[in-house]
Amino acid sequence: MPIALKRTVPVLKARRRRRKSIDASLLSACGHHRRKIVWVVGTVMGSMPDRVPGIPDGFYAKRVAVMSALRRLEAQGDLLWMRYCEVRLAAAGAGR
Repeated sequence: MPIALKRTVPVLKARRRRRKSIDASLLSACGHHRRKIVWVVGTVMGSMPDRVPGIPDGFYAKRVAVMSALRRLEAQGDLLWMRYCEVRLAAAGAGR
């Protein structure tokens, strides 16, 4: 199996239930004050007891970007660079 495909397989296995769990953990790591995405992702990856090994930090960062697009999180900076972007929970009534 090619290396790129090996890295993708765990992500493909992250089905809807798993994504919901990851999203909930990411949201709980965010607060009303801005935090670097790299901190949020690292905290979640280090604290999830049922974390699936092999899912890269980029997948978690992509979920943050998706939740920002859905207005569940507010982002400031470039979402493509975890180190240069901060997020916080969206203001009440801004999303959903």
